[in-house]
This record gives sequence, C-alpha cells and structure tokens, in this order.
Amino acid sequence: MTGPHTAGGAPDDPGADDWRMFRGDGQARQVTFPEAPPWRRFAPEPGGSRAARPLPYLIGPAEADVVNAALLLRRPLLVTGHPGTGKSSLAHAVAHELSLGRVLSWPVNSRSTLQDALYRYDAIGRLRESGLIKERARAREADGSGGLSEPDIGSYVRLGPLGTALVPTGRPRVLLVDELDKGDVDLPNDLLAVFEEGEFEIPELARLPEEQDRVDVLTADPGDRVPVVRGRVRCSEFPVVVITSNGEREFPPAFLRRCVRLEIAEPDKARLRDIVQAHLTDVSGDDIDELLRVFLDRRASGELATDQLLNAVFLRKGGVDLPAGGLLDAVLHRLGGTV
Repeated sequence: MTGPHTAGGAPDDPGADDWRMFRGDGQARQVTFPEAPPWRRFAPEPGGSRAARPLPYLIGPAEADVVNAALLLRRPLLVTGHPGTGKSSLAHAVAHELSLGRVLSWPVNSRSTLQDALYRYDAIGRLRESGLIKERARAREADGSGGLSEPDIGSYVRLGPLGTALVPTGRPRVLLVDELDKGDVDLPNDLLAVFEEGEFEIPELARLPEEQDRVDVLTADPGDRVPVVRGRVRCSEFPVVVITSNGEREFPPAFLRRCVRLEIAEPDKARLRDIVQAHLTDVSGDDIDELLRVFLDRRASGELATDQLLNAVFLRKGGVDLPAGGLLDAVLHRLGGTV
C-alpha cells in the first residue's frame, strides 16, 4: 500500500507510520490517498452514475437452487439472515451473472409507501410551469408572436424503482427491496396486488382525454423515458425481485405464501477464507489465518459481519498493525447491543 506523500514527493514521516494520513497534530499537509478496497471503489460511468462492480459473490449450491426456483416461478425471493451476510449483494450478483443491467433499488424505511415505489407525480411543479407558460403566452399574444402550449404531463411523472421494474421489456429487470421489515406494518400487504397482477395504474394519466392516450414518462433510470398507454403499466416479464429482511418482525402469511424464502447462514471458516481470497486475490495465508481465528472467536460471542473481516485483512495486507484492544476492536466491533 502506498503511503501518504508530501507535496514535494517525499514520504511524510516514513516507516511504521507511513499508512497514516491523518495525524491529529493540526498541521496541514498534502497526501496521496492509497487505492481503496475493491468493495469501496466508486468509479463513475460516462453518464455520471455509479458503475456496476461485479465483485465475487460466493454462494452454496443449495442456496443457488433456491434462487433458481424463484427465477423459474417468477416469484419474489425473500432473503433473510444476519446483517453483513450478503443479502443485498445477492441482487447485484444475479443481475451481473444473468446480464440483466443495473439493479433497481428501493431502500425501505418507516416512511416508505407503495406509491413512492410505483411513481411520483409533481403536480405542484406542473402547476407552477403552467402558470409561467400562461404569462409568457399572454406576453407573446400582446406583441403578436402567438401562444404557447401547455407543459407535457409526462415530464412531471417519474416511475419509482418498482414502477420501472414493471415496464414491459424483453428481459426482466432486477429489483432490490432492501430491509422490508423496516417499513410500515401494512406495506407487505400493499405489495400483494402488484406482485400478483404485475401491473398498476397511474390515475393522473388514465383521466387524460382520448387524444392523450399515450404519454412518455420518466423512469428511475437517469435520462430514460418510456411510453405509458391509458395510464397503465403492465410487465411482460415479471421482474427478478429480491426482498431482504433482518428478521426484525414477521410478515403476514398471505405475503409469505407468494415468496420463495432463502435463509443465508453465517459463513463457516472455509467459506470465509474463500470470500477473503476472492476479494483480495494477492493476500497471504498468514494475513488471513490469525485474523480469521480472532474473527470467529469474537463472532461466537457477538454479531459480526463478513465485511468486517475483509476490512481487517485489507488493513493488515497494507502493513497496518492491528493490536487487540486497540484498532482491531474498532474494526471487529460487535454489531448487536448498545454502542
């Protein structure tokens, strides 16, 4: 790992401390940031959005069969397990392996509603723009320039992640519904009709006159527009829906009946070693063995996530000392309980 350097190019206090960029001494200095861990790189795509990062995702044959069952049945996959076991990453792995494009993500919180996931209509923005156009039109009529047309309603309707996933396409999109158990207690039931029918209506478009039966609306994909006919969006292929839950509460039986359920267990020693070597290909066995033993000992008495082990190995690989009771505790800290 390349350490920080001063503006003149010489190492700033080289030696055992060369990995430290921040010193806490109040002195300003120019430093060169070392390369980030592979799972924390955010290279932009030409369009400005975050590039897809096809990182390795290791899953056992039994778990892969459950994923395939959900794909064949066109049913949502409900993924449960402890934090840090790779539930959300599974959606990206499926999209990458099946070449299904960018994952549409819906992070659920206590304020999330089905309406937000389907579409949003900016009525205030359209009303404001309509008023401005009318003012300009009156001015143009006064000087003989002619009138102006009303604003296109499609510019004020944007499909959400779920709405975009239901747009008819040749191949299904991947939709990640992240941490559904953090949403309102009625949200799973609200999703039932959409998951069963594979369609929804946009009333603001359905009420338009007959000559406006087709409207191009915005989607959750930057710069993209799709046609909506008579205000109805209906999928041609049911999307690949991956729903994650940390098990904070139970879901209604009617919702569970419509899902294929996958429980991701905490990886054992052999799987953890494979995960580390897949993400950090040039890491030595000595760097892994000691930290793996410490990680497993600590996980036995408290909740830890796999990426915490990756963080520790990455630091050790870069020459960072991880003394027990110091920096190691900051990296391998227990996730459950109070902080």
